[in-house]
Amino acid sequence: MLLPQTKEREYRFKLALRIGLPIFALILAFISHTFIKNYQNLQSSFYIEAILIILISIYFIFYLIYNGFSVKITDDVTKTFTREYLYNYLTQEIKDKNEYTFILISINNLNDINNLYGIKNGDRVLREVVLWIAEQLKGEDIENFPLGHIKGGDFIFGLEGLKEKYTTLLELMCLKANEFKVDNIEVKISGAITDTRYSTQIDYLIENLFEIEEKKRNSKLNDKSENISPNELESLVISAIAKRDLIIMSQDVFKDEKSQFHECFVKLKTQSGKVIYPKTYLKVINKLGLGIEFDLAVLETTLQTYKDSSKGLAINILPTSLRNEKFLSHAKELLKESSLKVMFVLFEMEYYSHTNRYNSIIQSLKKDGVSFAIDRVASIHTSFLYLRELDIDVVRFDTYYSRKEKLETNRSIIEGFNLIAHEKGIKSWIKNIEDKETFLLAKEIDIDYIQGKYLSNLEEIEKEILK
Repeated sequence: MLLPQTKEREYRFKLALRIGLPIFALILAFISHTFIKNYQNLQSSFYIEAILIILISIYFIFYLIYNGFSVKITDDVTKTFTREYLYNYLTQEIKDKNEYTFILISINNLNDINNLYGIKNGDRVLREVVLWIAEQLKGEDIENFPLGHIKGGDFIFGLEGLKEKYTTLLELMCLKANEFKVDNIEVKISGAITDTRYSTQIDYLIENLFEIEEKKRNSKLNDKSENISPNELESLVISAIAKRDLIIMSQDVFKDEKSQFHECFVKLKTQSGKVIYPKTYLKVINKLGLGIEFDLAVLETTLQTYKDSSKGLAINILPTSLRNEKFLSHAKELLKESSLKVMFVLFEMEYYSHTNRYNSIIQSLKKDGVSFAIDRVASIHTSFLYLRELDIDVVRFDTYYSRKEKLETNRSIIEGFNLIAHEKGIKSWIKNIEDKETFLLAKEIDIDYIQGKYLSNLEEIEKEILK
């Protein structure tokens, strides 16, 4: 048992003892008084009843104390509902009311506030935001609504009715939030809204709010699977992986205007012919823990699809899969059965610090002819650290630099990373090149591999494969 659990039990026991002592004293006084006054007339059943009263009192008091501590309704800092209680409350609300709306309010810079001003000020910002939310809704004659603290700077509240009724309210709140401050602390607030037409399950509704919020931040509003319900989407993804219903596309990657290898892309295909795109299915895969099964399915299907190809293949693989023994053993079996040259393209937001183990895995796969590329260099700090510390073969620049004006403006950055890579014997790669001017500029900077619609059209290849 962990120390916090031990201490909590000690605290509960002492509290129960303090509360119970007066009650025990009263019971004992009553029994003693009865015994002294009437001891000659007392029957044996009295003693049994007295012992049972004491034992039941002890059990009842301890049960109430322990059970009372296990059910926590409000968060200590914000005084809003805890996540567990809010979920239970809103689940019941959905059952009672068919039309219900959920609104997410997020403090986007809470981590910065905690780092710059301290955690106590961060807690104060949380409380002030809660009061601000209540004030804004009170102005619309909305009171006594369920409001809960989900995590970090994220709050969710529920309102009866469909989201069209409250969309304007949320937009006004976000506009007013542009000037919101706690003393001199700037607070960046954003929001998202959904309703029970999306799903009637609380988990899916909450996840949908965060997905909408993420799309707003990234200004990517196109989701081609948005009409698929969450339950159905999970079933379709599981089925597509199990049945290997994958659409494998590829695009040539060039060096000196000669095709060197293909980069492969994957979509999932349902039995009804619907196509599920990476932006949608990757979230489901991560949520359900299907990363290893998915990557093995991709590797197996890609090697089979291009078994007669004379060129190598670049395949995007999750780094967490690469570091898993199950994936490694199966991948090595598949690679030994194939004569194709394979490159694994890796990317992750969080830095994996055990680089010695990471390098040993890379070396073991290099013996099977696999090469390695790190994606999004010059954008994510993790990619730079891997360039510095891992025994890789290729680095690929972030697509931010794939437009001519961005490449020109940041030319010194790209040239610097390109020089670092070349001095380490590592090739460089840029993709999404769509016009001649950007292509010539990339060549001038001496980027080794160039990819994009200007050189090879992905859509034509997709149609060819789909036939």
